[in-house]
Amino acid sequence: MKPANALFAGLVFGLGLLISGMADPARVLGFLTPLQGWNPTLAFVMGGALAVAAPLFALARRRGKALDGGILPDLPRRGVDRALIGGSVLFGLGWGLAGICPGPGIVGLALHPLQALAFLVPMALGLVLGQPRQDGASGKKTR
Repeated sequence: MKPANALFAGLVFGLGLLISGMADPARVLGFLTPLQGWNPTLAFVMGGALAVAAPLFALARRRGKALDGGILPDLPRRGVDRALIGGSVLFGLGWGLAGICPGPGIVGLALHPLQALAFLVPMALGLVLGQPRQDGASGKKTR
């Protein structure tokens, strides 16, 4: 993706998080705790995102190329494995405990920098530690 397209997409995404209130952990936790006064806002935001994205993905698939003219990447052919399950569990626990995931965490830098850093620094550390290592002799990636 061209840098200008990526910047524009990131700005639109961040603005959408702010307008929808999804940068507010209390609103997200209100959705994730249905027994304590459920807040359905997140469901409407996800539904709106799907309503916009699904037709665009279908159009790109029919055209055989991305909307900006680039090639469509192949989908990974990897099945469900221990790493996927473990990562999903960690993501879900972190999201459920803090009400923050990576997008709102980055937006949070502008709103509440210290709280955002308390989330983003461990997240970045996890990303670095979770990267496959390159085997020097064979060049293969290993975990």
